[in-house]
Amino acid sequence: MTAKTAPIIVIKKNTAHAGHHGGAWKVAYADFVTAMMALFIVLWLMSQSEQVKKAVAGYFNDPRGTANLLGTTMSGNGAQVTQSDADRQRLEQMREKLEKEIQSKKELQKLAKQIEITITPEGLRIELVEDKNGTFYQSGSARLSDRGQELLVLLAGELKTLPNDLLIEGHTDATQYSTDASYTNWELSADRANTARRLLQQNGVRSNQVTQVRGYADQFLRVRNNPYDPSNRRITIMVRNGSNGATPPLAPGPGLASDQLSDAAPAAAIGKPGTPPASAKPAPDSPAPPAAKPGVMGKPQSLLPGKKK
Repeated sequence: MTAKTAPIIVIKKNTAHAGHHGGAWKVAYADFVTAMMALFIVLWLMSQSEQVKKAVAGYFNDPRGTANLLGTTMSGNGAQVTQSDADRQRLEQMREKLEKEIQSKKELQKLAKQIEITITPEGLRIELVEDKNGTFYQSGSARLSDRGQELLVLLAGELKTLPNDLLIEGHTDATQYSTDASYTNWELSADRANTARRLLQQNGVRSNQVTQVRGYADQFLRVRNNPYDPSNRRITIMVRNGSNGATPPLAPGPGLASDQLSDAAPAAAIGKPGTPPASAKPAPDSPAPPAAKPGVMGKPQSLLPGKKK
């Protein structure tokens, strides 16, 4: 008998690859990169000037940046402005003085409710609010009324004595000015602000004291619930904190009349900051020290980007 041969059995095993570790490492790596980025931003910010730091802080306080564009935010929450005690005391004294002068004039006593003088973080805000009949400007026009001219002349007498910069804004309500697209509420608000500027400067306010004149039309309403309210039509004069470096007009001396001084002082006493006198001679250039020979470590640094070769 022949021996039986054992059958050949082939066993196939399905081997699977080891399971992946998942995406946990990606989350940890992303957190690490984010933390490093935040660290570099903080280190960069710490090395910047105070102006840059305030600008970054102002952005986080007001990401839209709308409060920085005007001095008439009703909530007064614009950019954080450093206001010294001396500035606030000066503005407070001016506010009280203006209110007393307005109350002392019979023609302006009736307008006291339409003249709002408040102190904000940006400075002293003076608002001339219109009524339905048009108090300070003729209706639908940039021409000042008699009361408006009298009030602005009074304000100019006080503002010209201050070293502070002035900002003038014009606002309208939402009523369409006309069907003519070439002249709208934008042009009307800007023209009214410019009319106020011209009258202020004609009565003593320095030409470089008014730094900005703006027309906003109906973009920043005083009464947001009623865009057609007459009080949305207003002119704002903002006395900003700090000084622009210009010298205020001097008091007239015994041999010079006040009207002559107003014409002579700006040309003689007020100049551009940092401009040397005409008689000053520039200092001779000092000889440059001899350039040091680059050492062993100096050669690789000279090849880096941003280095002069």
